[in-house]
Amino acid sequence: MHPRKIFRLKLPSRTLVLGERTLVMGVLNVTPDSFSDGGKFFSLRDAVKGALAMQAAGADILDIGAESTRPGSREISAAEELARLLPVLEALRGRLKIPISVDTQKASVAELALGAGAEIFNDISGLNRDPRLAEVAVRHRVPLMLMHMRGNPRTMQKFPFAKNVLRDVLAGLRRSIAKARRAGVPKSQIILDPGIGFGKSYAQNYELLAHLPALAKLGCPLLVGTSRKGFLGATLARSGKPLPPEQRIWGTAATVAASILNGAHIVRVHDVAEMAQVARVTDAVLSAT
Repeated sequence: MHPRKIFRLKLPSRTLVLGERTLVMGVLNVTPDSFSDGGKFFSLRDAVKGALAMQAAGADILDIGAESTRPGSREISAAEELARLLPVLEALRGRLKIPISVDTQKASVAELALGAGAEIFNDISGLNRDPRLAEVAVRHRVPLMLMHMRGNPRTMQKFPFAKNVLRDVLAGLRRSIAKARRAGVPKSQIILDPGIGFGKSYAQNYELLAHLPALAKLGCPLLVGTSRKGFLGATLARSGKPLPPEQRIWGTAATVAASILNGAHIVRVHDVAEMAQVARVTDAVLSAT
């Protein structure tokens, strides 16, 4: 078990303390084609209902994504992404008490999302797709989450995997940090995500979870998202068939606990109520050491 360093993340509306306890980030995909819950929150009514339910279930942050990044997914335009995203942000204004993170790779989307109430950017490309996103973060003084991805969603599971996944992720995250710092993002406003499931083999995902302390040495808080992902479905396969996403809750719980024990500050999950319990109990174990 590895004790976490305490960080203070400055948002426009508040300061989030990371490390005293694990923060739970609820996933709200306002897309028709996400791997786990595609279409569940695609209508405005369902999205708002889902967001409020996650808050009530114990989410500390809500992460809204309007472009699917599942393996093989196609890119959409900024206009299409905004058409899905902005109505949800506007409908939640004044109703949601927890901060909103927007999962986007586009600076133009990020800029308009901030005006509609978002307070954090979550860039799965680690500034590789649109480095200008860092400039938007600096201009508005908001935190930036940077994830490691090998390739892009359309190709990431088709290209050869890294021979040494830990070295590959460390090198990629260092490059992302450097891009953010050159743009003026304070290191205290950067969160790192190893990108579980994004261009890694099933075995490599487990290897990364086991070696999170090495990533913590980069000096930033860690976000880990394992929720319902394919490597869990493969591990839990029955009769040679991967377990479907909605049946991977207990596998997710195991990886959430492992992530926290190895130093994760934030866990990104679909099943908020259940994983909030996992986080609370795992935090109790950490505090007893």
